[in-house]
Amino acid sequence: MTFSFAQLVIDNEIARMCKRVAMGVPINDETLAVELIKEVGAGKDFLAKKHTRQFMGSEQSKVKLIDRRMRGTWQKRGGKDMAEAAVDEARHILETHKPEPLPKEVLSKLRSIVEDQEALEAEEAAKAEKE
Repeated sequence: MTFSFAQLVIDNEIARMCKRVAMGVPINDETLAVELIKEVGAGKDFLAKKHTRQFMGSEQSKVKLIDRRMRGTWQKRGGKDMAEAAVDEARHILETHKPEPLPKEVLSKLRSIVEDQEALEAEEAAKAEKE
């Protein structure tokens, strides 16, 4: 069996994006920008408007591995694709993350589950040898 920490980081990013999509988008006069559409006019440029920047920042998923800047800026910053960024992020996590220790009662319960399973497997192996 093989395992990729980088792939795990990518999967986490995708799951975060899916979770954001599943939250949905609030639909009301403010988010639909009804007044702004009346002001600017349908089919015109809304990208430079403060309202667009405000809601893009809150409605668009926040990603770590995907660089949404213009290509030239992306290249100046190293031009890393998602896989390369994931490798860097996985290394960073492995080097710096300090997990909180599990409470003693949780460790005890986990140990008990493992011991029960090991006993069951030993019992099944002994039965199989007899047959």
